[in-house]
Amino acid sequence: MSEPAEAREARSVPPATIARLPGYLRALGTLVARGVVTASSGVLAGLAGVRPEQLRKDLSLMGAHGRRGVGYDVQALRAELEATLGLTRERRVVIVGVGNLGRALARYSGFPDRGFVVVGLVDADPAVVGTRTAGLVVEPLEELAGVVRRLEATIAVIATPAEAAQDVCDRLVEAGVSGILSFAPRPLRVPVGVDLRSVDLGSELQILAFHDHRRSSAGR
Repeated sequence: MSEPAEAREARSVPPATIARLPGYLRALGTLVARGVVTASSGVLAGLAGVRPEQLRKDLSLMGAHGRRGVGYDVQALRAELEATLGLTRERRVVIVGVGNLGRALARYSGFPDRGFVVVGLVDADPAVVGTRTAGLVVEPLEELAGVVRRLEATIAVIATPAEAAQDVCDRLVEAGVSGILSFAPRPLRVPVGVDLRSVDLGSELQILAFHDHRRSSAGR
């Protein structure tokens, strides 16, 4: 049996290109809000923070090509990128760990605009379980698998302390979650078929500190 066209296309797109697509989509959203109908690669690239030639190359891999002297159809390109990123249907998200970060994520107003809806909150702390955040009641960690299946969540956010993150990750995988975004400051292991993205805020700040130190040293 031949591989579906969508699977072949997804496999052929470099990860670095996929990582830039949300930036292009954000730039297109800005242009739509301004009422812009067509835009050149230079305009799009400027809003996305990349070089025009990089943008043209990335979009060509998606099968999107601008018209010479006209540019890209903003609405059509936006719809195409949303389809490529799988944003044409709602993605249901569960957040595990309802501390300060978890509560802030639950209240984040940008999720619905990008096709994501937070449907469940889970925490291990008895003092937090039963409280309400962003209109949702926090449920106990022991019921995580049932929460995921009942709410049909396919994506989870881990906002727990580092020492609890791998156990939570394992529970999420067992419950059937296929995509995990982790804010825990430690590497996590997931099986093949589960996508893991990690955001280590401390590490990112250390990288910024490194660049700041280099600039300060160069100015002496």
